[in-house]
Amino acid sequence: MILPCSFFNRPAPEVARALLGQTLVRRLPDGRRLAAVITETEAYDGFEDEASHAHRGRTPRNGVMFGPPGRIYLYLCYGMHWMLNLVTREADYPAAVLLRGTSDVSGPGRLTRHFDLDGQLNGQSLGSASGLWIRSAGSDPGSRRIRTAPRVGVDYAGPQWASKPWRFILKGKRNG
Repeated sequence: MILPCSFFNRPAPEVARALLGQTLVRRLPDGRRLAAVITETEAYDGFEDEASHAHRGRTPRNGVMFGPPGRIYLYLCYGMHWMLNLVTREADYPAAVLLRGTSDVSGPGRLTRHFDLDGQLNGQSLGSASGLWIRSAGSDPGSRRIRTAPRVGVDYAGPQWASKPWRFILKGKRNG
């Protein structure tokens, strides 16, 4: 079953944890499908989160983060790596989950290269129409299999935000 957009209509840390163990699916332009279990995520939630792109308000780059939930937010990092984020929460509240790894690949830049993702899907809804969706695993991996850690590369946000344990890792898979 494809996860509906309503799955994403809650706080980003909850969605980030709930995505672990689900399957990211990509239908390539030639019709082939790639699929891998999500093993690592990071949450960015709201105006106060100083590590979030939306901390200072809406811009042309981060506008997709303002919803609605279940949208694809792809942005270019350092001019070379596309980053795949999934928008959470209600419209006009900026929140998203960065996908950092799957059972096939570790690292957000490698993930987008592996799944042949770039800015073309930015702003589209997850689902068969866009060719990118999340398939339900049908079960929760259980808290014993999930490890939390601080987010990566956000020291600029100050200790309060850089140390938040909003990075979620599924133990026993490629990243854990």
